[in-house]
Amino acid sequence: MSKGPVLIDLEGKPRAKGPSDVPPVPEAEAAPTPEGRAMQTLATLAARRPSWLGRCFWGLLLAILGVAISVAAWDFVTGLITRMPVLGYAVSGLIAALALVLLAIGAREVSAFSRLSRIDTLHHAAETAVSGEDLAAAREVSDALLRFYEGREDTRWGRDRLKDYAADQFDAGGLLALVEAELLAPLDAAAIGEIEAAARQVATVTALVPLAFADVVVALTANLRMIRRIAEIYGGRSGTLGSWRLARAVMTHLVATGAVAVGDDLIGSVAGGSVLSKISRRFGEGIVNGALTARVGIAAMEVCRPLPFAQGRRPSVTGVVKRALSGLFARKP
Repeated sequence: MSKGPVLIDLEGKPRAKGPSDVPPVPEAEAAPTPEGRAMQTLATLAARRPSWLGRCFWGLLLAILGVAISVAAWDFVTGLITRMPVLGYAVSGLIAALALVLLAIGAREVSAFSRLSRIDTLHHAAETAVSGEDLAAAREVSDALLRFYEGREDTRWGRDRLKDYAADQFDAGGLLALVEAELLAPLDAAAIGEIEAAARQVATVTALVPLAFADVVVALTANLRMIRRIAEIYGGRSGTLGSWRLARAVMTHLVATGAVAVGDDLIGSVAGGSVLSKISRRFGEGIVNGALTARVGIAAMEVCRPLPFAQGRRPSVTGVVKRALSGLFARKP
């Protein structure tokens, strides 16, 4: 009888599977990257140029409705005067008052377009003065801005400093840089505050409200209000039609330059990128919509600002979004 281990030949029999033979666990599919669809949809719709056929249709429809309403009101008032003169004349006074209010609204819209056109003229004049190194043209722009902001108390300190130091500048770029630092810096800070508030609102609603189209509606109202407030800060005071015109101009610029497409670089720099999208897609969409709102706001600053941004003074989208969202995620002590 032999002592020691006994070897049994298992040739031809299947070998038991070990850990090395187990197939790897399939990785979970990566969550789709947030794209900010609400803001992209809004920008695409706002930048879409209506066809001439559509403009003709709406123009003719409004003309026919205006004529029909005017004739119906005239027949109603004249018939009422025939039957009940006192009541008829009272209704005539109300209609006349309504007409005066409509004329006042129209005059305000015309004034708003005039101010926006004046700002656009100053913007182009400043660009021409800097590119041509024309000191005389730069002084004209500076004087025009002093007159433009003459009645505003929040620019009084900057206007006084500009009057004291403008004569010491001997080149166009330096003079307009002084104007930008002394006169427009407080306005820039106020405009950035409006952008941060709008980005915070859009990001919060997108992340927390799961209702369909709620993010699009909030993005639309927040961006229109933001654009209007930025125009008012810089002195544009845009009316209803002026706000739509500004919004369309801003969105067209963003779509044309591809700025409505946000990639992982911006998401990662703001809130962790792919990790964020894996944790909560709605949360990631909120971050992206907030970032796109910030881009819209900065583009609105460029449109409404009477001077172009000097080198290094243009606000950073990432910095604006970080400041806008820091209050949402900061821990209380």
